Amino acid sequence: MDAKGTLGGLFSQILHGEDIVRERAIKFLSTKLKALPEDVMTKEVDDFIFSESKKTVSGRQQLVDLVSEQAGLHQTLNPADPDSVDRLLQCMRQAVPLFSKNVHSTNFVTYFCENVLPILSTLTSPAEGIDVQLEVLKLLAEMSSFCGDMDKLESNLNKLFDKLLEYMPLPPEEVENGENSANEEPKLQFSYVECLLFSFHQLGRKMPDFLIDKVDADKLKDFKIRLQYFARGLQVYIRQLRLALQGKTGDSLKTEENKIKVVALKITNNINVLIKDLFHNPPSYKSTVTLSWKPVQKTEVGQKRSSEDSSSSSPPKKPIPGPKRDSRQIYNPPSGKYSGSLGNFPYEQRGGFRGGRGRGWGGRGNRSRGRVY
Repeated sequence: MDAKGTLGGLFSQILHGEDIVRERAIKFLSTKLKALPEDVMTKEVDDFIFSESKKTVSGRQQLVDLVSEQAGLHQTLNPADPDSVDRLLQCMRQAVPLFSKNVHSTNFVTYFCENVLPILSTLTSPAEGIDVQLEVLKLLAEMSSFCGDMDKLESNLNKLFDKLLEYMPLPPEEVENGENSANEEPKLQFSYVECLLFSFHQLGRKMPDFLIDKVDADKLKDFKIRLQYFARGLQVYIRQLRLALQGKTGDSLKTEENKIKVVALKITNNINVLIKDLFHNPPSYKSTVTLSWKPVQKTEVGQKRSSEDSSSSSPPKKPIPGPKRDSRQIYNPPSGKYSGSLGNFPYEQRGGFRGGRGRGWGGRGNRSRGRVY
């Protein structure tokens, strides 16, 4: 039996046949493929089916439905079972390339928000050396771009918002002499925040008044303090990363150390763009960024770029001074004795890119912190 040739004929009917023929071909594939023996369903045939199925919207939707069934989205996830966690991750990785503006990820994003985010910290890693929490957040971020209308949008935005707050620390308290208490300096986890901010930004577009009408005043004030503090630390890293990469091109950028710095710069630039959007009054959800682990999309000539090139190794251009100081003054990096305290750029496979301690960005009550918006 020439399985590949037969399947090629079926896919040709799906692509070019009449509606009734297309429907019958899709139904045949979805019901009969499971029954084919292993000597027929070789890896080559399996890859061919996957490749051809992605060419049509109906084919991709069929595959998404199949992955959804395999992932067990109708079941409660057992965080203590590494096999269950691994199955979910593997299925999500298979599903992500299938999503598009016509094939939505809504069911998957809903499942992650309702069933995975609340137990994120208790997930058992399926293999040593894998940061399962970061893997989950990366998949959620990728899927959020293709989420359609969601029944419980406000509830799921709240879950996402609460999880984001966990990774955005408050400024450390100050002791009597004005210095930050050493044991209270928070650690900034940029990789986690990039994923959560991106997901929140994507879903927030569907409910732009969430931060205005759906979050109480005290919680919103707390969020803006955290956001502002994080933005200050972010600027320190962006400046130092750019200086570290300045003038480096070609082979010099291919060293392991510089590769890490380039990725770190992408992460911090992405967070910077998203934070600026949220500091608008009212919050804006118009900016677009490319997730740091995804290939950068080519920008057409003349097209306005929505975010700066995060892979650039040149230092930022100096802004033209204006007569007014607007709310974005908080993005100016701190200077003086504290600005050199963050010279290392740790990037751990298990934890992604993490910042150093938060010394020198202004604690609560410090006048240098600026206004809270």
